[in-house]
Amino acid sequence: MRRRDVIMLLGSAAAWPLAADAQQSAIPAIGFLHAASPDGNADRIRAFRQGLKDVGVVEGENVVVEYRWGDNQIDRLPALAADLVFRRVAVIAAVTNTAALAAKAATATTPIVFLASDDPVRMGLVSNLARPDGNLTGASFLAAELAAKRMELLRQVVPRITRIAAFVDPTNPTATESTLRDLEAAARAMRLQVDVHNAADIGQIEQTFTSFAHERPDALFVGSSPFFTDRRVQFALLAVLRKLPATYPWRDFAEVGGLMSYGASLRDAIRQVGIYTGRIIKGAKPADLPVLRSSKFEFVINLQAARAIELEVPNSIQLLADEVIE
Repeated sequence: MRRRDVIMLLGSAAAWPLAADAQQSAIPAIGFLHAASPDGNADRIRAFRQGLKDVGVVEGENVVVEYRWGDNQIDRLPALAADLVFRRVAVIAAVTNTAALAAKAATATTPIVFLASDDPVRMGLVSNLARPDGNLTGASFLAAELAAKRMELLRQVVPRITRIAAFVDPTNPTATESTLRDLEAAARAMRLQVDVHNAADIGQIEQTFTSFAHERPDALFVGSSPFFTDRRVQFALLAVLRKLPATYPWRDFAEVGGLMSYGASLRDAIRQVGIYTGRIIKGAKPADLPVLRSSKFEFVINLQAARAIELEVPNSIQLLADEVIE
């Protein structure tokens, strides 16, 4: 082989990694920001990927996803959001209230698709739902606003209740404020006493349930929180051990042994976030995508949990349920 041919061959070989890097960098990246941990969110990740797939965006084929999890440490979110901006992702999917606020604070240019459990205008994410300005759009769903409906269903299942123990997450102030406002109004209308308990870690959940031996509430109301969703098995088990009828915000709780849940379908809402994220990857602008309002709700009853606490759920209530877990 001639010397010139050897040099050309070596030059081509040296260029291979550069070409591969260029090809890799040509694939757009999505930043996925969540306040909780991946352990309890496998179904939601599947829903997000399905939303991407619905518009022809497939993770690992024509897009990469950079996942960032706060592991229920809210103070980590600003740095995680800043890291995604530094890595020049094409869009950030921020799927909790605190994640959305952290992403908004981190950038005014990178498109953001949020999922909010409160009014996005009241939260300061957008100024108009139909015509979002700036670099944000997304979806919102009823969470705190459903407190009265959840109390009503609980009262129908357990008519004798007079005193409710309510768990709220102080690290999620927007959702907590709305939950307490609606919960206390519903309690007054139903002439029920509500005892509010803050819980921001596992130990506080355990301590509060221990206190129920003396306080003796008639039922349990668990507020909306990514942290609570991560701890749903703990809530369900402790409620059964205390023989407490309990109402939860999402079907995830009923699926792991909670008595009953009523709320928006988070899986459907996150799928919508995936669709919007995929559309932005394909060239859409956040300002052209109106903020969506979740319209799919689920009422789930777990009869195994009812039997464990020696409670009979009326047939009339079972007929109202979208799903009855036997």
